[in-house]
Amino acid sequence: MSETSPNIPTRPTHGASPAEAAQALDDQVRAALSAGTMGLSPVALGLAAADWMMHLATAPGKQMTLAHKAVQLAQQAAQASLQPSSESDARFKDVAWQQWPYRAVKEHFKAADSWWREAAQVDGMTRHHSHVVEFFTRQWMDALSPSNWAATNPEVLVKAKATQGESLRQGVKLFAEDVQAARKAKADTTADQLEPLEFAVGQDVACTPGKVVFRNHLIELIQYSPQTEQVLPEPVLIVPSCIMKYYILDLSPQNSMVRYLVSQGHTVFIVSWRNPDASDRDLKMQDYLSTGVLEAMAAVKSRTGAASIHTVGYCLGGTFLAIAAATLGRLQRKKTRTAKEQALVPADMPQLSSVILLAAQTDFAEPGELGVFIDEDQLANLRQRMNERGYLSGKQMGGSFQFLASKDLVWSRNTRRYLMGEDDASFDLMSWNADQTRLPARMHNEYLTSLFLNNALASGQYRFAGSTVALMDIAAPMMVVGTTRDHVSPWKSVYKIHLQTDTHVTFVLAAGGHNAGIVSEPGRPRRSYQIASVEEGHGWTDPDDWAARTPVVQGSWWEAMDAWIKARSGTPMKAQPIRAEHVVCEAPGEYVMVRYAD
Repeated sequence: MSETSPNIPTRPTHGASPAEAAQALDDQVRAALSAGTMGLSPVALGLAAADWMMHLATAPGKQMTLAHKAVQLAQQAAQASLQPSSESDARFKDVAWQQWPYRAVKEHFKAADSWWREAAQVDGMTRHHSHVVEFFTRQWMDALSPSNWAATNPEVLVKAKATQGESLRQGVKLFAEDVQAARKAKADTTADQLEPLEFAVGQDVACTPGKVVFRNHLIELIQYSPQTEQVLPEPVLIVPSCIMKYYILDLSPQNSMVRYLVSQGHTVFIVSWRNPDASDRDLKMQDYLSTGVLEAMAAVKSRTGAASIHTVGYCLGGTFLAIAAATLGRLQRKKTRTAKEQALVPADMPQLSSVILLAAQTDFAEPGELGVFIDEDQLANLRQRMNERGYLSGKQMGGSFQFLASKDLVWSRNTRRYLMGEDDASFDLMSWNADQTRLPARMHNEYLTSLFLNNALASGQYRFAGSTVALMDIAAPMMVVGTTRDHVSPWKSVYKIHLQTDTHVTFVLAAGGHNAGIVSEPGRPRRSYQIASVEEGHGWTDPDDWAARTPVVQGSWWEAMDAWIKARSGTPMKAQPIRAEHVVCEAPGEYVMVRYAD
């Protein structure tokens, strides 16, 4: 496999050849069709539906089973409608759902939901098509839930009666405001025309004291001021995902991972990625690895003089970090550099004391719900749309993540907001979620094609700096964190790092989702984790067996990470202030302040 995927085609100009004109016509037709399928490829969706229908049509046994199941579920629903019962579904927990006729409506919907979920599973379908059909069946049934409609939701009706209709009026007002805001959100809307974030960057969030000490076209590197008299000699470099603003790890002071690490005596640096525009359309994955991760490592060494550093990578930043760590391990072993390695890897690199990956996949064979959107047709459709702008918009990316958990993030929210007139809760994580980022077209295309579609990194086919990347080359000890309810990086996929490396691995399984499981500060209630380590030359333990035999620890896994880092660090030394000659500007810097409507 080449280091980059094929170039994204450019749109034809005046005087185009017949072939280019034909391609332009095809692109326009696909774009028009995908507009009716929420930007997804209608071909991909049609093939999945056809696969399901044809296999079901030729499976009379399955049809008989489904017919019997329909009768059985209808009888169970009718029986359950006659008497109150315990309810596990959060949508129907209110006592009003136990009243007639809403109890019957709820039970028959649950029966239909169960039937359709079973009907979606037909033997003989391709694995991907089966995943697509199951996913969209669930989405469709979640949309049809009686909790989403005023006439069939007793909670809505009770509140409307109690407030003399004020809740419905407020819901209509909120809906109108959202529609108006959506119409105003255009690609050329400037940052000062956008509604301000509820939690101001640099004031309410991203406010741990520090300085930007390095900047290039792609990143700003922030160094945080020491808060203890002594610090460990090895600084900690954090590489967040470029899909998100970095301050997910520096939210409000009480739940900032950055502030926590600084308070524990660590010298912390973090990468703040540039929010790209159309001029960045040709930035490649190797730019993010070289100009982003590796130059940040070199800058940490030059700013502190530390020969060795600890590294932390979150989500896609963790995937980038794993590639960089494997590259450095390979160079350390071979001791000489090719011309490409000299060009892409800075000369004076630090040693890696550790590599910590947070909710970061390195094997994409089982990417969870995101796999629904990854196939040749979907990527061709996305590639064509990105080519029009030069980037993947933050709105489109945010919409995709909402779609993965639509029951909670779309339908339940809409019910509360538009039917019950309740405004969204205001807290720092929600404000951060609204601070959208973009991805350059070429880089995003390479990322999806190489890693997701072809799983090139896990199979030893991904190339960087002139050579294939083997995660087995990572020599530093690793801590790898997965979260129990992660729709983006499923923990069993993250766990596969055990198959790809031959170094010390401490695996942590934290309670929570992709964001809330990582932002898990000490003192937060209902937090727990499991942790276990294996040494170099370890064998394989099935993830379910690992989870069954590993004890649960109550509290925050941050404390375990702090202890793990300190066990691999040198003797503490006197803290030094950030040197004035290194300061570019005050934290949080300029790149994080760039906002776009889309």
